[in-house]
Amino acid sequence: MTDPTADTPTPGPTERLTPTPSVDLGMALSQMAGLVLSRETVDTALELVTALAATATAGTLGAAVTVVDEHGKRSRAASNAATEEADALQYELDEGPCLTAWRTREVVRIDDTATDGRWPRWNEAAGRLGVRSVVSAPLLVGEESIGAMKVYCERPQNYGAQDEHVMRLLAGQAAILLANSQSLQEARRLGRQLTEALASRDAVARATGVLLAQGAASEQEAFATLAAAARQADRPVQDVARALVAEVTARNTRAAGA
Repeated sequence: MTDPTADTPTPGPTERLTPTPSVDLGMALSQMAGLVLSRETVDTALELVTALAATATAGTLGAAVTVVDEHGKRSRAASNAATEEADALQYELDEGPCLTAWRTREVVRIDDTATDGRWPRWNEAAGRLGVRSVVSAPLLVGEESIGAMKVYCERPQNYGAQDEHVMRLLAGQAAILLANSQSLQEARRLGRQLTEALASRDAVARATGVLLAQGAASEQEAFATLAAAARQADRPVQDVARALVAEVTARNTRAAGA
């Protein structure tokens, strides 16, 4: 009897096995397009991004986003503890595929941590965690790199050019989410500062008017009186101004009701 498997070649140990993505790329990007509109928080949106990365790249153990800013390096939306630990090793050792993707603004792929020689300390430590192959894509906002997005796999030779393409596209969407979040946070911060500044200016102006009514010779003299009281009380000038206005308002209210 003829062996039905006789004509089927057996892959060698180093032959590249290209996985078939478990979800359609167009479908994944379509879901990504609605993230900002359908989710209230960036953290939740990033969790969806990493979930898409994990399902769009077959065989993935976990996915996460690395953010690099003035606060340092940190992971967000990690799929599991193993992914967080692999990331933490990169930050501790200051080497690894994600940090290189961030620094070079290029997609980085490891086919096997057991044989890759670019980051020997991280590769060895990651191998002990069970990580054998990696793809990491930079998060680019214009010319600036703000981090990287990565997927880890327990099998060597797991990722190929198609996975690099998927990660490049998803990382682009994650970068947009983070950039929009940072812009929104900055706008809110500036808005709060402006509101506080206007409120403070109004309080100081009203307190200055009170002191002028009480006999201060000029606005400069009235403000100097407020500043001296603030120094003596070790409080901000605007707080002293508000307290003065509140005291005068309360006194006038009592007088009107008498």
